[in-house]
Amino acid sequence: MQAKNLDKSTGQGQQVPLGKGLFIELIGGMGKKATKALLYRQGVFIKDVDMLDRVALRLFVVEAVDLGARKSYLAKAVGISRQSIDNHLEVRRVFGIAGLMGGYRSEESKDVRKQRKINKEGQFVGNKVRKVEELRAREREEKEQQQATITFEYPEGKTAEVKEHPFAEEHNWEKSRYAGTLLYLITLIYQWGWLRLIMSYFGDSYRIFMVFILMAADDIRSIEQLKHVHTREAGVVLGIKRIPSKPVVWEWFYKAAEMQVSGSLLKSYFRRQICCGLVGIGVWFTDGHLLPYTGKHRVHSAYNTQRRMPVPGRTGMVTCDGSGRIVDFEIQEGKGDLRAFVSDLGGKWLEDVPQKPVQVFDREGSGNDFFIGLVGDGTPFVTWEKNADAKKLEAIEDSRFTIEFELNGKSYGAFEGEKVLEEDATGRKIPLRRIYLWNKTSRRRTSGLACSETMTTEECARAILSRWGASENTFKHLNDRHPWHYHPGFKLVESERQDIANPQVKKIETIIAGIKKGLSSLYRKLAKAKEVVNADGAPRFNSARERLQQTISEQEAQLAKLNEEKKELAPRVNVADLEDYKSFKRIDNEGKYLFDFATISVWNARKQMVDWLCPHFTEKDELVDLFYAITNCHGWVKSTKTEITVRLEPLPQPRHRLAQEQLCRKLTSLMARTPKGKRFSVEVGDAPA
Repeated sequence: MQAKNLDKSTGQGQQVPLGKGLFIELIGGMGKKATKALLYRQGVFIKDVDMLDRVALRLFVVEAVDLGARKSYLAKAVGISRQSIDNHLEVRRVFGIAGLMGGYRSEESKDVRKQRKINKEGQFVGNKVRKVEELRAREREEKEQQQATITFEYPEGKTAEVKEHPFAEEHNWEKSRYAGTLLYLITLIYQWGWLRLIMSYFGDSYRIFMVFILMAADDIRSIEQLKHVHTREAGVVLGIKRIPSKPVVWEWFYKAAEMQVSGSLLKSYFRRQICCGLVGIGVWFTDGHLLPYTGKHRVHSAYNTQRRMPVPGRTGMVTCDGSGRIVDFEIQEGKGDLRAFVSDLGGKWLEDVPQKPVQVFDREGSGNDFFIGLVGDGTPFVTWEKNADAKKLEAIEDSRFTIEFELNGKSYGAFEGEKVLEEDATGRKIPLRRIYLWNKTSRRRTSGLACSETMTTEECARAILSRWGASENTFKHLNDRHPWHYHPGFKLVESERQDIANPQVKKIETIIAGIKKGLSSLYRKLAKAKEVVNADGAPRFNSARERLQQTISEQEAQLAKLNEEKKELAPRVNVADLEDYKSFKRIDNEGKYLFDFATISVWNARKQMVDWLCPHFTEKDELVDLFYAITNCHGWVKSTKTEITVRLEPLPQPRHRLAQEQLCRKLTSLMARTPKGKRFSVEVGDAPA
């Protein structure tokens, strides 16, 4: 803070900036030398004060802080301590404005006893600062007593009492090869209120989620693999003393799953992310992903994109923002319905966002009726154009691609056109933006469709390219880093969807396909057959051409009959009405939702910590690997009555260690605390003595 000799008011004093557009002009010198002070905001005079009048100065100080003045700047300017400003604010909070005026002597009466007698009634007698300190201590003591047995409330009005708090155990330094996992917990506790959230829903069953955090952070692919984990070393990091045997872990899991509150839990978690700005709300990317099932029961089939065939399983619909943080997800039975998920997503969080995010999805969502529905709902979107004419795209002149940009080391060209959709019911014309794309590196062209008034042509093109192919970094890599496909505790129930494609229709379609194939061959033969006539010019009886025509007529009659039979059959039937058909089972997703909740929590926390690490490490290609090297570090954990300290082993390379230390300082500065008030601290160093 530097005083400036500016001439905006009287020109007689020094002007000191206080922040928030405020500055103070001091007449007579800085600090206690000043005789008068004038407060300005954006050059406009607000008020002045006689610096020799101590009561007026107190009122002036608290009003300046209310207007946004920085306490440290203000304290230096008026010549008092920062603690004095805090004391003035606390005195006003407890005793009101009158508390700041205690001991005031007016200029009218020099008799101190008389003045005290006048002001004594209704005023606090004694040292108000000491009284405020006593009140603060009493408030802290009451808070600690309330936290001795914390009871949380469900949104539905239920309660969950917590008897064993996380990190309640006190211990000296203990070595743990899982020390880096604690970095995820600190981030989740600070930004997401993660521990309080799960404890409010599950009470003492929160412990299974601590195990899930360890599995997601250390790539432990199943509960069965916990037998390889050092139980005490993991327990001190997770704050649950030690990880118990597998039967006890399964007991924890089933106890949490039986509560059936995953829907409310995820809704609270996703809403907090959106409302607190932890995920972007400008552009959302949605895609479906296969969750395969290899059991013996009959379940509906999803679609395997790599194998290009249906396989038993479910579809996980995942939505992430532009940075790859997961915003929302849903598990759907069988192939799933991307269109319905995207349509519902537009209005699901409408109360929590200022405007609907732009929905970006792949060709699976293409369809004129779907596009018209999104336009009618006011949902902006960007997507690929399905079945684009490759020949027409190649015929476009290169000079029309006037917008040029680069993405992931590849050069692109783009320009914008228009595609008009016609609504079937009303015949109304609905124009969409058509984005033409040219990948100059691979020499391929494609096009996309957009309905957004806020995005430019280049932004639409980047949105189309940002989550598929070489540019994808969320959907492909999530399962590589975390056990995304793992489903603990399969439970199957009777599915509500027991309909299948009518097997009689399939049988008739097979016969129809055979007849059509035979007719195509007969038509070719008929075209080549010559017409043979008798001497009188009449067609010869039973000639090859006549026989072909007769066969074609019979086949066409049979084809028409089969088509009529097909129309009379129902396209889908219930398996209960058929013989030798097993009913469909539905996989209960409660346990999967609970595990995926922990997985996406770790994923989003990882994204946040990589952003914190980024300013301290210039090699962007190595940034993610460096982060995983930090979180995989061994270390030591210490728990006292007021603090949990984790010390990580230093990385060998100096530049890596410097970034490691900066990330640890950042996490320590967050002042994250357990529900019982213990503070987290992270450091880098050698083994403690």
